[in-house]
Amino acid sequence: MPVVNPEKLIGLQRNADEVRNICILAHVDHGKTSLTDALIATNGIISPKLAGKIRYLDSRPDEQLRGITMESSAISLYFSMLRRSAPEASPIQKEYLINLIDSPGHIDFSSEVSTASRLCDGALVLVDAVEGVCSQTVTVLRQTWTEHLKPLLVINKVDRLVTELKMSPGEAYTHLSKLLEQVNAVIGSFFQGERMEENLQWRERVEERVAAAAAKEAERAERKAARTATGSVTEESESMITGNTDGEFEEKDDEDLYFAPEKNNVIFSSAVDGWAFTVRQFASLYEKKLGIKRSILEKVLWGDFYLEPKTKRLLGSKHLRGRALKPMFVQLVLDNIWAVYEATTGGNKGKGDPAMVEKITKSLSLAIPPHVLRSRDPRAIMTTVFSAWLPLSTAILVSVIEHLPAPPASQASRLPALIESSPGGSLVDPRVRDAMVNMKSSKDDPIVAYVSKMVAVPENELPHNKRKGGGTMTGEEARDMARKKRAQFEKAQAATNGDTQDSLDGITVALGEATIESVNGGPDTEIDQEEDTEHLIGFARLYSGTISVGDSVYVFSPKFSPAHPHAVPEPQKVTVTGLYLLMGRSLEALTSVPAGVVFGIAGLEGHVLKSGTLCSQLEGSVNLAGVNMGSQPIVHVALEPVNPADLEKMIRGMKLLEQSDPCAQYEVLESGEHVILTAGELHLERCLKDLRERFAKCEIQAGEPIVPYRETIVSTAEITPPKNKDLARGTVIGITTSKQITVRLRVRPLPNAVTEFLEKNVAAIRRLYSERKAEEGNKQGSVADGEHGEERVEADEILAAETGLLSLLDFREKLRAVLAEAKGQENIWAGAVEKIAAFGPRRTGPNLLIDVTETGTCQKFLQEAHEPDDLDRTESQTESVMEQDLKPSSDTLTPRDFSDKISYAFQLATAQGPICHEPMQGVAVFLEEVIVTAPSDEESSAREKLGRLTGETIKTVRDSIRQGFLDWSPRLMLAMYSCEIQASTEVLGRVYTVLSRRHGHILTESLKEGTPFFTILSLLPVAESFGFSDEIRKRTSGAAQPQLVFSGFELLDEDPFWVPRSEEELEDFGTLGDREMVSKKYMDGVRKRKGLLVQGRRVVADAEKQKTLKR
Repeated sequence: MPVVNPEKLIGLQRNADEVRNICILAHVDHGKTSLTDALIATNGIISPKLAGKIRYLDSRPDEQLRGITMESSAISLYFSMLRRSAPEASPIQKEYLINLIDSPGHIDFSSEVSTASRLCDGALVLVDAVEGVCSQTVTVLRQTWTEHLKPLLVINKVDRLVTELKMSPGEAYTHLSKLLEQVNAVIGSFFQGERMEENLQWRERVEERVAAAAAKEAERAERKAARTATGSVTEESESMITGNTDGEFEEKDDEDLYFAPEKNNVIFSSAVDGWAFTVRQFASLYEKKLGIKRSILEKVLWGDFYLEPKTKRLLGSKHLRGRALKPMFVQLVLDNIWAVYEATTGGNKGKGDPAMVEKITKSLSLAIPPHVLRSRDPRAIMTTVFSAWLPLSTAILVSVIEHLPAPPASQASRLPALIESSPGGSLVDPRVRDAMVNMKSSKDDPIVAYVSKMVAVPENELPHNKRKGGGTMTGEEARDMARKKRAQFEKAQAATNGDTQDSLDGITVALGEATIESVNGGPDTEIDQEEDTEHLIGFARLYSGTISVGDSVYVFSPKFSPAHPHAVPEPQKVTVTGLYLLMGRSLEALTSVPAGVVFGIAGLEGHVLKSGTLCSQLEGSVNLAGVNMGSQPIVHVALEPVNPADLEKMIRGMKLLEQSDPCAQYEVLESGEHVILTAGELHLERCLKDLRERFAKCEIQAGEPIVPYRETIVSTAEITPPKNKDLARGTVIGITTSKQITVRLRVRPLPNAVTEFLEKNVAAIRRLYSERKAEEGNKQGSVADGEHGEERVEADEILAAETGLLSLLDFREKLRAVLAEAKGQENIWAGAVEKIAAFGPRRTGPNLLIDVTETGTCQKFLQEAHEPDDLDRTESQTESVMEQDLKPSSDTLTPRDFSDKISYAFQLATAQGPICHEPMQGVAVFLEEVIVTAPSDEESSAREKLGRLTGETIKTVRDSIRQGFLDWSPRLMLAMYSCEIQASTEVLGRVYTVLSRRHGHILTESLKEGTPFFTILSLLPVAESFGFSDEIRKRTSGAAQPQLVFSGFELLDEDPFWVPRSEEELEDFGTLGDREMVSKKYMDGVRKRKGLLVQGRRVVADAEKQKTLKR
């Protein structure tokens, strides 16, 4: 097919009804990129013979090497077809622009799927016909559900049912039916969950209305009790209450949600063999032959419908009367496809039948070139027959155009809910809302665009840096190249140290490196620096208005709220320096872009970190918020340059990588280490490769992966006696160095249900803390207006981004209910909710500081502003405490003066536990008593004494909490991956061997019906996961591919400090107990990395032989 001119694609952008924005989503290796190749071949960009082999959109070398997609890529395609405006009208040729985004399927790059789906209106969801619904299939289906994308199901690799599983057409039909049921079951679970949530909210609203009506009637009854009869009031109240609740819960119809071939939203395909079809295609083929209307055939070609051979009548399953007829889908569709495979490749016979091929081509009226029929390659004959009979691109693109919405229809249905759920959605300017929903694209309409991610593009790939006219150089380019060669020649000469051979080698290398592609350069001294500079291009979608090069727009971060548009940091205005049409491996320059188009935008470098919103106005603008990433970065690796002089290069490169990768994060630890956070091992490899070759351009060495752990405590039967027999377990009395402050506290393990509740409601705790901080600032008048604004923005953002966030009262009630469920500990936790002073670490973690002192030392966290500071405090005590608070210059120190110090020490202790300085989890600290015995000193005021005692108090409380922690039985909690592996029976044992060696344990094992594949679901420690995928592939010869998803932290039930004590233990483990313990191995590894003392570690081994080692 001839190559489509980019100018034609640019012209099609103006007609929004003929534009389709789609993405291809699937599990890894289900055929997304091969399918994309077949579609790209229709525009003449690649040869149809290379479709599925060249992997055009996998532009990175490591993507081609590994055979998987790592970055989502976009390309614009042209497609024309004949369409009728009415059934009787003559067909008219219509032209369409299809903006296609190919996304990765590996779990490490699921953030790329999130960024791609937000920009699109519809999605092609691919499912492997053999492997069926896998873990990422469920993830991408959930993505289409949450983003309200209209999906098309493509059942790909149907050829494997013929060639690998050797199924008959009847068996294949049964298999495909079950596969379709599995996909629909996933969609049904999403619908059911949403309806249950809506039903619960409806019931709560009804109960609130009933309670309000009852309270109102009670007040009215009290007022009229002296004058009105009780019966009439009761009748009136009952009628009022029933009148408020006669509206019943509306059930929604879910019929349109599911995939069904008769609805033409299911496509059967084989991307590698180049064919695809829908039921509608075969209905039109058989319409004249059977004399049945196409609309009827579309409904009966799939399902339990049969064709009577003699009368050509359609029969249902009830009218078979014992006859062994094939379903119509088998008889009219699958039998023919199986016949083509058998005639060309031989099927089970192993040899094709030329006579059968000729017969098939004649019956289907296909024109096959003679040289193809004479070919000795049976696949060439097969692909030619299929491409002429059932071309893949036609089936896919026609379905996309007919069933997926155009941008105007999609925005009208999707955007109202998206705007309402955005931060400060109710304050969006009606003009902006109307322009977005109705997709207005005139110059006067407000510009609203969403940037989903930033893409790094080398400078020599930008359109204005590409040479025109093929391989011929202009005179200016030739002079530039000569100047560059001379500069490198002189540089090589200057670098020599008198060695002639080295000099010649350097000159040869310098001349060899000066290629035609590197002509564009600056002055001689800056040539090396300017070559291959990376530029960041925004991957964006325009929702309203028309944006042009030179326009100025505001850039909003994900925390922006229209409620406080001028809050710090105030949004900045940037100038658009470039607009691009995304064409896979290349970019085409644009002057302007209308609404409804996916495009690239330059000029945002330094203003957009990962995602953002562009708007032409500040007041009443909209923030389309951040993308919900499928996987959070869990693997931390410290990096350092091989040459210390390249440190600045590395830092600059890591900042650039953080901007260009949706999931990667860059941090600098307190120790000065430069750490990169990635989603998994494969993601880490890609990031390191990008850093070395593109962003930093220097040699970088990576340390051992830093895996997060958690520390907790448990009570076991074999727990050691308390260290202080006079005190209860976990109780510690801490005295400061100056003997002026005495703190008594007790550490206890939290019930598991409470820990889980706190972990689920981190966002609610963060919001409560933000509100509390803002209230304190308002009371004291010591917080600047900008800081108030920032806190309000953060609170608004959290409120809008998190659905179902608990209010203060709801949070208290639910926490109280969870604490009450702790069996045998009701007395311990009674009234604890009202006395919670802080959460930790970072003020939002799953640990509690509970103030049980008599005078109420610390301020209570979970209380309303109008409630007293301590529920147990008398009025006189409250007044005296208030007086003390209002007299900061008092000469006497009280325990309340140290409340913030105690809270800060609690944060420090929970952030770094005593086992290996990892965060604590599931620990409650009861503050029982604080005694201040500071001597009266006339020479220094109380404020000066407080300053001196601050450090002592923090250190004493922190160490006391750690001592109380160790009084229990300490445990490490391991970060765990949920591991899903598909493997055949031949390699099942090897998979189990690798899992057991890495301390993984199997959860479930199930055989996929109709296939020889087992699906194994297991848990694997993140610390043991490095190299796991490679080992699985090597041991199984590539037959098994694991998918690792972070699933949280799990308790490792081993005490890392355990030593043998009883006679039996000494006999089994020896006096040293030196048999390797898993928990001790993990603990020692973390302590060694952090520079902490490791018990039993020999610093110097064989000291007398150290002198013989090389220096």
